[in-house]
Amino acid sequence: MAGALRVLTTLMGWACVAIGLFHVALGNAAIPGAGSAGTTVDSWGRFMGASFVGYGLAWLWAARQRPIPAREVRWLAGVFLLGGVGRLLSLAVHGWPQWFQIVLAAIELGLPPVFFWLAGAEERVLHRGAEAVSADR
Repeated sequence: MAGALRVLTTLMGWACVAIGLFHVALGNAAIPGAGSAGTTVDSWGRFMGASFVGYGLAWLWAARQRPIPAREVRWLAGVFLLGGVGRLLSLAVHGWPQWFQIVLAAIELGLPPVFFWLAGAEERVLHRGAEAVSADR
């Protein structure tokens, strides 16, 4: 499970960085169904893209720690989950979005529980190893 956590954390980081850069570069064109949303939404989307790059870098920072810090992974997964909850609120207020937004909502609601479950995997492995060394002494 520790290996799965490291792979998923790294993939999450690179995916967020790539998606964020895509939004910074393309603005409204990066959002399916938002091509004619106007300059205000374009400005906001590019800003949020830069913020998403930073979020991805936080995931990559966590992936490079030894052990991967469970608390930070849970916080980052919680932020991702909050994004999915935001999509549900939008659905409740405004109705169904473009189909790809529904796919994203499913990912944002489904992936955080996996991270919550795996978050402490590497810390547990290292803790068990330290206990085994102590027992041998």
